[in-house]
Amino acid sequence: MPTTIEQANPEHPSGDRRFHTLDITLQRHHYQPDSLIEVLHKAQEFFGYLEEDVLIYIAKSLKLPLSKVYGTATFYHLFSLKPTGVHRCVVCLGTACYVKGSQTLMDRLEEKLGIRVGETTADGQISLLEARCVGACGIAPVMVIDGEVMGHQTPETVLVHAQNLENQ
Repeated sequence: MPTTIEQANPEHPSGDRRFHTLDITLQRHHYQPDSLIEVLHKAQEFFGYLEEDVLIYIAKSLKLPLSKVYGTATFYHLFSLKPTGVHRCVVCLGTACYVKGSQTLMDRLEEKLGIRVGETTADGQISLLEARCVGACGIAPVMVIDGEVMGHQTPETVLVHAQNLENQ
């Protein structure tokens, strides 16, 4: 009789082996609903983004309402519901950052990259995203590039960062 997920369920019905890897993560967390954020992080790592069928699968596995899983995935700026570029550029538009000019930063980046917030450049290299708050109000305005928080940004510095990303 199978005793582990690897033995019991070697392949998801869709044939996508990433679900098998997600099952291992769910098992590690004992299918506990309070592991939702950790499971979402792993799912995004495995799939690249959190598509609808992955969110449904997680909701069923953790016995949570889909609205709770979707709400969590859309609340945190580190999660994405659609494919993103190689580089993620997130501009904080929270109150402290907004007051210190983050909308101007966003406008300059949209102009420079030729995309709007929520879009990815045609070459798939850079996704421009927004966050309501990244929790770094003391160094506002803030931009996060590939997970690195950069404070005290100006229109000039964000253009330099964008140029550097384009050249990578």
